[in-house]
Amino acid sequence: MPIDCGFTKENHWFRYRAAAIIVEDGCVLFAGNEREDYYYSIGGGVHMGEAAEDAVIREVFEETGVHYEIDHLAVIHENFFSESGGALQGLDCHEICLYFLMKPRGTRTLHSESYTLGVREEMHWLPVNRLDDYKAFPSFMKDYLSREHLGIEHIITDERKQ
Repeated sequence: MPIDCGFTKENHWFRYRAAAIIVEDGCVLFAGNEREDYYYSIGGGVHMGEAAEDAVIREVFEETGVHYEIDHLAVIHENFFSESGGALQGLDCHEICLYFLMKPRGTRTLHSESYTLGVREEMHWLPVNRLDDYKAFPSFMKDYLSREHLGIEHIITDERKQ
């Protein structure tokens, strides 16, 4: 069984993650489940010995049932946060995530049969111009998708300070 790149030591949790930015018809794709009260980006842990590009393609297919192609690496995100509930409750979390912009397919049709930690995931197309109306992570997504880019962006988010 593959092992994700990450570890927990004392009250610290770290993970290396690859995620997708999938935009179709003015909407960006997020996942959600009945256990969490927020939406989250499509993606997951990079396995030991796996390239981030391979991880994002694998994760997107696992979650959507659709083969998307990578357009380019868009964002390197350093994310610091603490969870008030769930499996990460009480842990000081640090995640490094590579966000890849995926090539649009011209349709929002998906074939999702995804589960995470035994809970069924649902895919949600959220309107980019209304992302502020949703509790969706990463929190930088609306700003990122609302402007032009000159290359790979490095974004640091520290939810612990808010």
